[in-house]
Amino acid sequence: MAVLITDTCINCAACEPECPNQAIYEPGAEWSMAEGTELTGSVTLLNGNEVDADEMQEPLSDEFYFIVPDKCTECHGFHDEEQCIAFCPVPECIIPDPDHEDSEDVLEERFELLHG
Repeated sequence: MAVLITDTCINCAACEPECPNQAIYEPGAEWSMAEGTELTGSVTLLNGNEVDADEMQEPLSDEFYFIVPDKCTECHGFHDEEQCIAFCPVPECIIPDPDHEDSEDVLEERFELLHG
């Protein structure tokens, strides 16, 4: 399952540099699938959506830091635990995303897709 930053976020930025997938962005920031990954050009994501990895996307939040679910591997392939949660100073600010429940196999597939 991807993780989600809740509205209890204090915008301290502690989580952003810890994400190995560059899936965390500051409020109002445009983002792309290519940033922090090996993706480029037209890519079919695990959910079946085809995207241009290099195209900038609209922010998912203008109020607090956000995580792009299609880039989140829960640090699978890099660390034993989610680094954003480990470094966040606000208890329960970053939680499992109930809208993006992923098995270990899916996290492995996403890791392989993002990093080859």
